[in-house]
Amino acid sequence: MREEIGSYDAKTKLPELLRRVEGGESFTITNRGKPVADVVPSEQARRLQVQETIDKMLLLRKPAVTDEQLLAFKSEGRA
Repeated sequence: MREEIGSYDAKTKLPELLRRVEGGESFTITNRGKPVADVVPSEQARRLQVQETIDKMLLLRKPAVTDEQLLAFKSEGRA
């Protein structure tokens, strides 16, 4: 369920609302009790966040050992 916030409060607390939206929250802005707008996280921002997470995970992967490296390790007594 989206949190409802009046237009005056939305205006005065916009930086805080944007930080919360960036964190994944959604809001419905009302004017005199009537819903007039939904503020939701950007789809593009979500895609960028997912891509950044994937890139970080790929950096953490250990590189695969080739057959040649494995044979070299074995000849050195490391395998």
